[in-house]
Amino acid sequence: MLDGAKPSVLDVKDLKTVFKTRRGEVHAVNNVSFHLEAGELLGVVGESGSGKSVTMMSLIGLLPSPPAEVRNGQVNFGGMDLLRADEDQLRAIRGARIGFVFQDPMTSLNPVFNVGFQLMEPLRKHMGLNKSKARKRAVELLELVGIPDAQRRLKDFPHQFSGGMRQRVMIAIALACDPEVLIADEPTTALDVTIQAQILELVAELRKKLGMAIVWITHDLGVIAGIADRVLVMYGGQVVEQGPVRELFANPKHPYTRALLETVPHVRGARAERLKVIQGQPPMLSGQPTACPFRDRCPEAMPRCAQENPWRISVGHSHDVACFWDPDTGEARDV
Repeated sequence: MLDGAKPSVLDVKDLKTVFKTRRGEVHAVNNVSFHLEAGELLGVVGESGSGKSVTMMSLIGLLPSPPAEVRNGQVNFGGMDLLRADEDQLRAIRGARIGFVFQDPMTSLNPVFNVGFQLMEPLRKHMGLNKSKARKRAVELLELVGIPDAQRRLKDFPHQFSGGMRQRVMIAIALACDPEVLIADEPTTALDVTIQAQILELVAELRKKLGMAIVWITHDLGVIAGIADRVLVMYGGQVVEQGPVRELFANPKHPYTRALLETVPHVRGARAERLKVIQGQPPMLSGQPTACPFRDRCPEAMPRCAQENPWRISVGHSHDVACFWDPDTGEARDV
């Protein structure tokens, strides 16, 4: 992993997560390493099943065990290895120091409690506020995320909010205790484009105001282009490329990254171009990877790709890639 210019608030090394099923083990996350710098927004992209969400849920013990098992790795946060922390230590960190926003707020918010209770609960538990102070802070949080008439809406239940407003409530809950890190797992996927734009604008404003670091998980490269500082590209449970957002979009080094970028819709003049697709299917992660997971879909695949799993090498400032092919020469790398 390459060192960032700013101190890391989260440092993940060689993370490996396996699911045990009746048909055998599924190797969902394979030796993933990355860091998150103070105040930066790290975009994590890849197709469904690439390991994005499982990686982030592994960090703070959100996966059910069994069937999930975090088999290897280190997750350094505030001088603590989260993978060696007990459940009480993790509970003290979740919500208080690391906030998590899930994709579907309707299934994440409890339908039998009003929004005020769900906002006040972490404030009373983690920050020790009494009921009066917690209520005042809850109103401030709803106002912070742009929900009008916040005082009255504390009494409302999740079903009384629109999809976009529910997502704002989820963000408010995640921000309640001023976390150092916010992990957002495809929080705008189920929203229409207008609401999505409002949520993205809100997150940008909150990040600027609060100075927290953010991990934004998505399959939408257009979203990442507009908000991220750095991008992590995942495929087959592995990181295949990472780098600064402008560098990676302008000069992608991995065939999968290039293929992802080609699937983004373009309009030139009065005509829209035909959408491109990545041929083939994502790999079955039924065993320890011993070859490049993208080889069967890769136009640049060579015999070596079926014999070895590429390691990440530096290809520029804070830019690395796991690939034997060099797009600059059109030939195999001498590594």
